[in-house]
Amino acid sequence: MQILKANITQQVIEYLKKNIENGTWAVGEKIPSENNLTEILGVSRASVRVAIQQFIALDALQSIQGKGTFVKTNNITGVGSNLNAIDEANYDDIIQVLEFRRIIETECAYIAAQQATDETINNLKRYLGNMKDSIDQSEEFVKQDMLFHEEICHATGNRLLENCLKDVFQQTAKNHKQMNEAFGYNDGIYYHTLLLKAIQNKDARKAKNLMKEHLQQAIERLK
Repeated sequence: MQILKANITQQVIEYLKKNIENGTWAVGEKIPSENNLTEILGVSRASVRVAIQQFIALDALQSIQGKGTFVKTNNITGVGSNLNAIDEANYDDIIQVLEFRRIIETECAYIAAQQATDETINNLKRYLGNMKDSIDQSEEFVKQDMLFHEEICHATGNRLLENCLKDVFQQTAKNHKQMNEAFGYNDGIYYHTLLLKAIQNKDARKAKNLMKEHLQQAIERLK
């Protein structure tokens, strides 16, 4: 099998999901190595690694150093996408929201990583934990997702940035629910886990790049 479509990582995710759900890779069984998957699918190793990490973030796969990656569960309803959830009437609005967020939140993540307090870190951990507990509960998942991003803006100490993002979220709640239905749960958990780690480590450049990548990927998947 060779993947030819533009969104490579998403195609790899669908390939992994299919093989887990149909029992090709049973629970407890080791999946092919990154090198093998790269050869099977004809994609870059980086795309395979990102896809696998998203399944690990959802506790669907487990990586054991020196042994490989194993299937933990075949219940992976939180993984996947349904781009048909976004109709044409809302498409432009969602693109504009994501582009706005990419501009604002990229810099917020940079500042937050420099200024985050223990309270900030604890709040981010709580929201991320709530997101994981809310897989397949779209409304609650989106709520916790927004709170995570609002907390990052709050950590900047700039009330204008914080209030601006809150206003955008209040006005576009419907769009964010549509995005969740389209993209699933894995992207949010994956990137939020990495963002939390970068902010916790006070790695401002890493946090900035991750936030940009997180939002840019959503834009590219829609386009």
